[in-house]
Amino acid sequence: MDKKELLERVTADEVKYISLQFTDVTGSVKSVDIPPSQLADALEDGVWFDGSSVEGFARVQESDMRLVLDPDTYAILPWTPAELKRARVFCDIYRPNGEPFAGDPRGVLKRMLEKIEARGWTFNIGPEPEFFLFKRNGSENIHPVPHDVGGYFDFSAGDEAVVVRTKLMEALEAMGLDVEAGHHEVARGQHEIDFRFDHALRTADNVLTLKYTVRAIAAQHGLVASFMPKPIFGVNGSGMHCHQSLFDQNGDNLFFDDEDEYKLSKLAYGFIAGQLEHARALSAIVAPTVNSYKRLVPGYEAPVYVGWAQINRSALIRIPRHTPGRDKAVRAELRFPDPSANPYLAFAAMLAAGLAGIERELACPPPLNNVNIWHLTPEERAAQNIAELPNSLADALRVLEEDKVLQDALGAEMYAAFTRAKWAEVEAYRTHVMDWEVERYLETA
Repeated sequence: MDKKELLERVTADEVKYISLQFTDVTGSVKSVDIPPSQLADALEDGVWFDGSSVEGFARVQESDMRLVLDPDTYAILPWTPAELKRARVFCDIYRPNGEPFAGDPRGVLKRMLEKIEARGWTFNIGPEPEFFLFKRNGSENIHPVPHDVGGYFDFSAGDEAVVVRTKLMEALEAMGLDVEAGHHEVARGQHEIDFRFDHALRTADNVLTLKYTVRAIAAQHGLVASFMPKPIFGVNGSGMHCHQSLFDQNGDNLFFDDEDEYKLSKLAYGFIAGQLEHARALSAIVAPTVNSYKRLVPGYEAPVYVGWAQINRSALIRIPRHTPGRDKAVRAELRFPDPSANPYLAFAAMLAAGLAGIERELACPPPLNNVNIWHLTPEERAAQNIAELPNSLADALRVLEEDKVLQDALGAEMYAAFTRAKWAEVEAYRTHVMDWEVERYLETA
């Protein structure tokens, strides 16, 4: 949509405020609100703001930043009342000299995508973000209570969770997401809403849209929506499996080869090999919180060991079975990202790892079919050269320090901002006294 069409849409929709949105380095959505009367000027000149207080942005002496609106991302926020009807537009961030700001996560992904677009390729992603719905348990929302007692794919016509999930899907459809399915997940109170695979930039925008829409609709029902990777000890955590494929300008799937046993092309094997080689460093970006590594443990369906397979869900990358006639659906499912990740940085790093494998023509290791990796002993895994993901955010950051490919994908400024924020999180976690410690040591130490 062009500027003129956006102005007409805002008038026709009787929008009262427009939220100009972007994210900080951790993926938190930031917003600058303007009335429609200021939209024409904003489209022409951008909107200036102080970036010095935003996580990962500029220092005080370099704080002036300009938001440049992307009209194609216009959507009405359906939970806002008519008298305060609000729309949103995602923005890119520029410096005063007109250059893109290197610390803008959306810009990082756009620059990475430009590399493959120069080859005539498109990177498509279909994510599966999981989340919990909790009842409030006191004013502080500490130790929340699961909203229901359902299990994987459970259905109950009178279940309040079904009602809320239906409202969520309706809201997401209204905001332009092509929702494919919504269902109950394994744990009590856990859900998943899937939307159609799309261009990586649009998909990253959609992940953010889904997260704040889910939170807003849940709050209207007196619930807390959480995308925390492991909110409850002893049950399955929440992941964000990402189905990935590369397409050419003719709309053909570059991952597909009908002659191959798994219907995978040489390019697809290189892409998989690249992601496996960089998986340990990649974990710092796609599983970027200290809590992420309480999900990435054996026994709860989360992948821990580096390998790929077709029928083995314990593998890091899974190749869903090919259905004859559905060549476009051939894809590689990366299973260790979680929804706490900044989707722009995660998708940029995932693409960089895959491209590195293609460009270096890395050989893909044999698939780990018909073996449950979780049941192998350390000696058996070592014999098969099966590496293990880092078991903490600190370990993942140390591996990332040695990975030039992923550092280059983020860019020096973004890499410095990201690692600075994450090491601060590690240190805050390290020095915080947990309930577990008090219960275990208060009277026994």
